[in-house]
Amino acid sequence: MIKVNGQFFEIIEDYREHFDEEVFANRYSDILDKYDYIVGDIGYEQLRLKGFYSDSNKKAELSKRFSTIQDYLLEYCNFGCPYFILKNVTTENQNKLKQEKQVVLEEDKLKDVKIQPSIQHSES
Repeated sequence: MIKVNGQFFEIIEDYREHFDEEVFANRYSDILDKYDYIVGDIGYEQLRLKGFYSDSNKKAELSKRFSTIQDYLLEYCNFGCPYFILKNVTTENQNKLKQEKQVVLEEDKLKDVKIQPSIQHSES
């Protein structure tokens, strides 16, 4: 697990084992916080970072979805260059926390509900 600027990342792939956390942290920009995946490729001794959204994000352009990373690597990166793919687990954790809070709120609402019995006991 890697932490940069309050964001947590998990290494999905490290082709040619060229990932360097210090270089990544120096090159990382806040604009990348919104992406679900970060691809880093190295060409001419420079690290280039590009963000991608998960495939489930229907608002994202097709060229910026996870399923197009392979096309990006083939078209825009030098042939055989080292690269890595990181998954931003911060957004995933934030979504889980939001869902958990929503479930807790719904459970709290149920505690306030008081149901009166509709059947009255008649004394005979």
